[in-house]
Amino acid sequence: MASKFGLAGGIPERRVRPIWDAVDSRQYKAALKLCTGLLAKHPTSPYALALKALILERMGKPDEALSVSLNAKELLYSDNIFHFDDLTLSTLQIVFQRLDRLDLATSCYEYACTKYPSNLELMMGLFNCYVREYSYVKQQQTALKMYKTVGEERFLLWAVCSIQLQVHFTSGGVKLLALAEALLKKHINSHSLHEPEALAFYISILEQQEKYDAALEVLSGDLGSLLGREEDKLRLQGRLLAQASSYAAASEIYQKVLESCPDDWESFLHYIGCLLEHDVNLPKPCTGEHTCPSCSVDLALPNKTCLSQELVESRLTSALSFVQRLQENNLSDCVRGPHLANIEIERQRCLNGNPNNIKLMEALVKYFHRFGHLSCSASDVEIYLHMLSGNDMSELLDEISGSFDASSVSVNTLGWTITLFKIQEILGTLFTKPTTELQGIAKRMVDTFYKNLSLSNELDLQESMYGEELLSMASSILVQLYWRTRNLGYLLEAILVLEFGLTVRKYVWQYKITLVHLYSYLGALPLAHKWYITLEVKNILLESVSHHILPQMLNSPFLQHAADLVKDYLKFMDDHLKESADLTCLAYRHRTYSKVIEFVQFRDRLQRSMQYLSVKSDSVMLHLKQKADSLDEVESILESVSHGTKLVELSNDDSMKHLTFNEDLEARPWWTPTSSVNFLSEPFDEGSTPSSYRAKMCKHKSNEKDGPKLKDAERKSLVPRLVYLSMHGCTTFLREGESNGASSNVNAAGEMKTLLEKYARSIGYSFDDALSIVLGMSSGKKSVKDFAPDIVSWMSFAAFINAWNLCSTEPAIPGTDRSSPNSWKIVDNLFKTCIEEQLTDASQMLTSLGNNISLLVRMVTEPISWHLLVIQSCMRAMTPQGKKKKKGGPLERPNTPHLQAIQISVNYMANTLQSVQTWLSDQMRPEEQALDALLSYLQGTNADGPGKISCTLDESAAAASSEIGGRIAQSLEPWSSAGVVRRIVGAGDETIAELKKTCAQKLKLLKSASASLSSMLH
Repeated sequence: MASKFGLAGGIPERRVRPIWDAVDSRQYKAALKLCTGLLAKHPTSPYALALKALILERMGKPDEALSVSLNAKELLYSDNIFHFDDLTLSTLQIVFQRLDRLDLATSCYEYACTKYPSNLELMMGLFNCYVREYSYVKQQQTALKMYKTVGEERFLLWAVCSIQLQVHFTSGGVKLLALAEALLKKHINSHSLHEPEALAFYISILEQQEKYDAALEVLSGDLGSLLGREEDKLRLQGRLLAQASSYAAASEIYQKVLESCPDDWESFLHYIGCLLEHDVNLPKPCTGEHTCPSCSVDLALPNKTCLSQELVESRLTSALSFVQRLQENNLSDCVRGPHLANIEIERQRCLNGNPNNIKLMEALVKYFHRFGHLSCSASDVEIYLHMLSGNDMSELLDEISGSFDASSVSVNTLGWTITLFKIQEILGTLFTKPTTELQGIAKRMVDTFYKNLSLSNELDLQESMYGEELLSMASSILVQLYWRTRNLGYLLEAILVLEFGLTVRKYVWQYKITLVHLYSYLGALPLAHKWYITLEVKNILLESVSHHILPQMLNSPFLQHAADLVKDYLKFMDDHLKESADLTCLAYRHRTYSKVIEFVQFRDRLQRSMQYLSVKSDSVMLHLKQKADSLDEVESILESVSHGTKLVELSNDDSMKHLTFNEDLEARPWWTPTSSVNFLSEPFDEGSTPSSYRAKMCKHKSNEKDGPKLKDAERKSLVPRLVYLSMHGCTTFLREGESNGASSNVNAAGEMKTLLEKYARSIGYSFDDALSIVLGMSSGKKSVKDFAPDIVSWMSFAAFINAWNLCSTEPAIPGTDRSSPNSWKIVDNLFKTCIEEQLTDASQMLTSLGNNISLLVRMVTEPISWHLLVIQSCMRAMTPQGKKKKKGGPLERPNTPHLQAIQISVNYMANTLQSVQTWLSDQMRPEEQALDALLSYLQGTNADGPGKISCTLDESAAAASSEIGGRIAQSLEPWSSAGVVRRIVGAGDETIAELKKTCAQKLKLLKSASASLSSMLH
């Protein structure tokens, strides 16, 4: 902290050090006391003021911190200061950054650099300010100024890096590459280069300009020695040769790489690509685009060549000889690359005119004979397995099953068994097997897992157990059996299998994620939330993993749990976006320039995250849902988000086009490939094939960017603004004597019309068509079921239409005018119809799935809440404001028709919510009765039905102490299938109770409103 001569900001270090020690130990009150004493002795010290501002900010007093910081800034600008030290400026910069006022920090450094233009320390501080502001042009200018001042290579590279950022993030930036090249070339001629990162940067700039020969010349010269590892140099050289279409030379280079690193799979693919003379730049998915590995055989590997068949055969034969030499020289089980290369060569033969894939089959069999005991062996060759015919699949499975003795208990035998099951799963052969056989396979998996538990008895709790995959596969089969038969017992057994696995070892994240989705589908959201919390998702995983639970919680009655998830996510995103520039500054300081580009690109990707936009809207909507019973609190919430205007701006068409999708969909269960798709909610197609099913699953993933999720995010971003305009518009119209009411109303009505048009488009209709549909559903002329997927959005649209009708100067609804109460009837009838339809279709929870209680929750917490806010706003607008009576008689009530319409609407809403309450009460049964109902699905009389696996689990747990002993047996002592089912019942009751509580709050509000309306009308 001290500057030269033992001074810190012009103050002796011995007086400053105790303050910093108190700050570092979070003793802010003590630090403030010490700082106050320091200011008493140095009242005009900018550094002392900067310290005080820092302490105030840490104490959660941003306004005071900003005021003190500005005082320090003014002192810096005064003529009494004769020396600027970086310590004072950097302390102020920390405060301004945390207060989100980077512009003030930058202005301080700019002023200091103006006064001391040759001070390198100040210029570096200014450069870092521009880095934090992502001002690439000013970064470049400042770096070049430093380079001219001291001539250091690092400052030139800072400038070149800033140019690269302009190329990546500004239009027309490509033209600057020539400038970057010229700057580096001039420096090389006079000073050469001294850092590996500098050489990599120079070659990258040449490569971007397609100057491959020049890049190769640089690499083969003296500068090439900067690359420490010969293999890295060869890989770079091979890539440049391939891009320059020097395929023969490139293949020789890659051959050298493989001789040194035989397990380098990417280099082998480039080697094959160069031999066959086609583009070796392996395709990469576009930003934010989801791809599915099982459908990407042709994308993941080089495509068909245009060489003659004879030449292809000759070159592949040569490659095969080379690969066989690699196999002979590398006998370790750790080196799988050369053996996989053999399979790839045979695949290329099949692609290039040799349809006989016998050798491909032989290569696969050899691979499994060598590596079949490894857990990765099946996934290694997954893309090749999809090329096999039905007969080949059967032959391969027979070969593998005959390769080991399944009755023995050993790690290798268990590995072979798992590989056999995995291949069946990958090939889809399980998809076509009869129900009885599938049930037997699932039971065999569970039995195998239990039989081999003793192998894991000595492992540490944190280590993966042998055979964990078996329970995941068994659960997957049981889910498929449920999909086929609609027998709830299979779904319960799928849960029991995973719960059993977590009882044995509680750290298996794959089990937990699957349970999150199974419990969500079952309606037991508290259990889903509990298992998700145990995953301890943090940092960037909040962006890629939250999709497993967040959509379900947002549509649940557990608003506080959802709000906590949203809060954690937004805190990470906001903090990262605010502080990520510090990582960039660190990368500059440590001269890792590739990381500079990587960090900035990563931040840009996160900033454009679709989920980030969606969760911002979700956060506001959650607060509105939670406080919908209090008009004042809702107004406060809306005021804190600029009345929803910023969210509307974020959802404009240009922004939506460039959103990124960062969710890791590969970790989702097969039956819910995206958060908006669940195959279990669809009927099982007996005629579907494994390949058509895979294609369907991959299509959903690849279409996620253009699917309902994007439209939903756009629609949600409009809601807070529409809620505000609905409340404001009807208040302005109904309140008598409002100044400038007419012009204000016109503006509100016009903006509402624009937003409602956009809202209608997000559902897939024009505004006029959407209005017609609402009128049709309200009158009974159109079936609500025809619009079921977006029914909540339709109900919200109707609530906003009613509010728009109140504030519009022209008839908003055909056949009505602004003084007509008919729009209230439209909302009343539509809400009643939609909820009655939902209650009619809904069956007993937890025993007949598909009743979509989440849909009922959304109806109550979204459209009904918005409508009640409009009612409250209207009532407040029409409540007498203490006016005196006119001389002619009693106070006139021109809004009596609206009061009557509102009263009718209040009664409608109360009756509708009461029917929901009644239905929910009917779902609540005594715990033992509900438990017996669920357990009956596991005690079927049919010998082929569910129940066998749950019995096996209970029997295994009971016999564990005598068979396996040790820690695992002890962990299984409390196991009980009935106990798991009891928790499911409890979770269902908790969900019902929470929704009942929400309904009760709204009924209380409606009762109060009804009493007030009666008082106003009489």
